Amino acid sequence: MTDQEYLTLAEAALTAIERSVDKALADIEFERSGNVLTLEFENRTKVIVNLQPPKHEIWLAAKAGGFHYKYVDGKWRDTRDNSEFFATLTKYSTEQAGEPVSFSA
Repeated sequence: MTDQEYLTLAEAALTAIERSVDKALADIEFERSGNVLTLEFENRTKVIVNLQPPKHEIWLAAKAGGFHYKYVDGKWRDTRDNSEFFATLTKYSTEQAGEPVSFSA
């Protein structure tokens, strides 16, 4: 994957997250600063998604821990357990928000 291909795919993922937050019924604030997107829930917990261009990865930080994702076969996959990025983001955001939250590409 070229750097430009990575940036196109990674930016599309961040845009998809922002669109999902806009549609969410949960009270979620988000702030974008360069390659970092911070989601803050009503209880003041946060989930942080940031791009790692040198590694061609997306990193996710939640109360449950930190996760690294590479683009494999059309999806962002965890480098340790192969779980899908948006499914994991949905799971931990729902836990932290205390109500259902959904994210998709």
